[in-house]
Amino acid sequence: MPYVTQEQIAQAKAMDLLTYLQLYEPDNLVRFGGGTYCTREHDSLKISNGKWNWFSRGVGGRTALDYLIKVRDYTFPQAVEALTGRAAIKPPSFHAPKPEPPKVFTLPEKNRNNDRVRRYLWDRGISEDMINYCIAQGLLFESRKYHNAVFVGYDQEGKAKYAALRGTIGDFKGEVAGSDKRYSFSISAQKATDELHLFESAIDLLSYCTLCQMLGREWQREHLLSLGGVAKNRTDKNLPVALEHFLSLYPETQTVFLHLDNDEAGRLSTLDISEKLQDSYEVLDAAPRGGKDVNDLLQLRLGLTERKEERSR
Repeated sequence: MPYVTQEQIAQAKAMDLLTYLQLYEPDNLVRFGGGTYCTREHDSLKISNGKWNWFSRGVGGRTALDYLIKVRDYTFPQAVEALTGRAAIKPPSFHAPKPEPPKVFTLPEKNRNNDRVRRYLWDRGISEDMINYCIAQGLLFESRKYHNAVFVGYDQEGKAKYAALRGTIGDFKGEVAGSDKRYSFSISAQKATDELHLFESAIDLLSYCTLCQMLGREWQREHLLSLGGVAKNRTDKNLPVALEHFLSLYPETQTVFLHLDNDEAGRLSTLDISEKLQDSYEVLDAAPRGGKDVNDLLQLRLGLTERKEERSR
């Protein structure tokens, strides 16, 4: 086994992955959007803010050394040697690409009606009252071009800043380019409250409202917030931006209910958020008692599981 010195190890650990790829593997580096990159070999390996995560494998890190060991299967000494020049090829000249201008957020053009979105949400068990409420409040509409369901988030001045997209046919999920996740889809309580209910998606949020209606509960008495999805491997020291922003706007919040999914990403995010909030808030794990997520639970209560299976085929 080759020997590497402590000086070499320190030198190897100093190189981040983006710099390594720019110098040694420029053809393997792809700009994903904004300040985020991925690799041609692994499009689920995302690099952003000095960190990288290979989401399909559940591994990540900060340095090029981590990458060579976890992704390229180098031994530790081999990786150190590659990065300190003993086994590395002289790096090619590299010209950093000009940064892309920030994308301007613009809502998709509205369809002349919302028939497909209504049918799609009804198939998932969402009540007609909730669908009508969201359309009337400008929180939901059907896009003209692709007939996606568009769930809109607004800032304090009532200006649209965020939009989640959900295909009415197939499994498409996405966000409108330029969306600001601080303003993720939400419904504020009509009266003062110190409670917040947190969901992974807009559909889970609306499913919770429908369940409240079925139980005779007033869903408008609580703050309801969607995170717009969660990551399986959270290495960020901060809270999800939508949650952090909400708590800054509503400092009277005392209790946070976490209605996150029953899969690995949802359970890990529940633990992560609970740990970060436990010293300042009462945090309650309110994961659905049945199914993968809140919408699954709603469909089970309504007996719509067969319809869901038909839709997925």
